[in-house]
Amino acid sequence: MTYLDLNGMTDLPAGKVASIVTSLEMTAPPEPRDAPGRDDLALVLMDWPSGAPDIGWYRELYRRIGEDWLWFSRLELPDDALAAILDHPDIEVYALMADGRAEGIVELDRRRAPDVELAFFGLSDGFVGKGAGRWMMTKALEIAWSTGPRRLWVHTCTLDHPAALPFYIRSGFRPFRRSIEVVDDPRLTGVLRRDAAGHIPVILPGKSG
Repeated sequence: MTYLDLNGMTDLPAGKVASIVTSLEMTAPPEPRDAPGRDDLALVLMDWPSGAPDIGWYRELYRRIGEDWLWFSRLELPDDALAAILDHPDIEVYALMADGRAEGIVELDRRRAPDVELAFFGLSDGFVGKGAGRWMMTKALEIAWSTGPRRLWVHTCTLDHPAALPFYIRSGFRPFRRSIEVVDDPRLTGVLRRDAAGHIPVILPGKSG
């Protein structure tokens, strides 16, 4: 395999954002971690009782959790394409419920068995750093490993919450690959608010120093 020489710095065109993506995996269930009981929380499988995925509900939760970390991939999909994913029998979407409101998401993708991907894992801002993530991960791992997959894997990137990568490692995942991702800034394409992720500056095309 031939690799590009990536040593040194490479300028990006204005209007692009780049991140370092870290992929992590576990090939056996991790040793259980003590997680305090949380009678105030429930992880609920969204089985779409209406018979079709509730696209509006999903987009609202996905945006509320991920917009300030530049989550955009599911928001730019047309409704029919997103519905086809969510309605697939090997996709499982769980909501962290607190006081009757969804405050977190766990999405498991079993379409590439025997591997399972933890495709999305996140909490709304008010629940970060309060033990809800650890509780939710404990439940997510139990569910993911209940079918005996060969491995469970996840990826995160440098645009995500700074605690995400160490959290995955503490949860038992092992980094195995690092990648560079370059995309159009979703705040300039209209997928996300222009003022989302204020810690990552928007660089407009045509602007120079």
